[in-house]
Amino acid sequence: MPNLVIIPTYNERENAEAIIRAVFALPEPFHVLIVDDGSPDGTADIVRGLMQSFPDRLHLLERSGKLGLGTAYIAGFRWGLERDYAHFFEMDADFSHNPQDLPRLLAKCRDEGADVAVGSRYVKGGNVENWPADRIILSYGASLYTRLMLWMPVADPTAGFICYTRKVLEAIDLDKIQFVGYAFQIQMKYAAYRLGFTIREVPITFKDREKGQSKMSLHIIREAMLGVILMHWQKYRKKR
Repeated sequence: MPNLVIIPTYNERENAEAIIRAVFALPEPFHVLIVDDGSPDGTADIVRGLMQSFPDRLHLLERSGKLGLGTAYIAGFRWGLERDYAHFFEMDADFSHNPQDLPRLLAKCRDEGADVAVGSRYVKGGNVENWPADRIILSYGASLYTRLMLWMPVADPTAGFICYTRKVLEAIDLDKIQFVGYAFQIQMKYAAYRLGFTIREVPITFKDREKGQSKMSLHIIREAMLGVILMHWQKYRKKR
């Protein structure tokens, strides 16, 4: 069965073609689904043009308006689950996630028995490049805060470079995944962990984008902080 790489886009015309071609240059049989949130810069037009060159491997899901990262991935998961895909990948469009690491994530699940493989910045061998110190402190602090609150054994719970096996996405109730940004990434991993699935981390080097604008905002940070508190409270209520 083929493997599906889901890439959400909003105003990524500078990166779209390059990231697609980079994935298709890999030896593994990856398909790509671009989930575009009505990018006014014409990102979807670029993807449509490339679909003529990759008619069976490149797919486009267009949505009207900027609906958020989490809902884009959920839409991509649902699209893929309706088709015959074995592994589902989350990956950014801006090359902060290196496409060359996709086979390593795949191998961790397909060959080594993991149910979820996380491209991790904060395990031995992982690294971050071109981030300012305050961004590194914020990211690492959010990871530590999440681990202390949820007792989930994942060093990089906010990571967005992930491989899910099909059975994980079939088991998670996607209707109950309510968050959008970092909190979405945490909630998906936490749902898999609570269901008893095996999560393994693969060290990666995360590089800040060189083209286009970051989608980071105070709202996303606030949602992550409050989201972890909510997940902690729900866990406590279930124990009682």
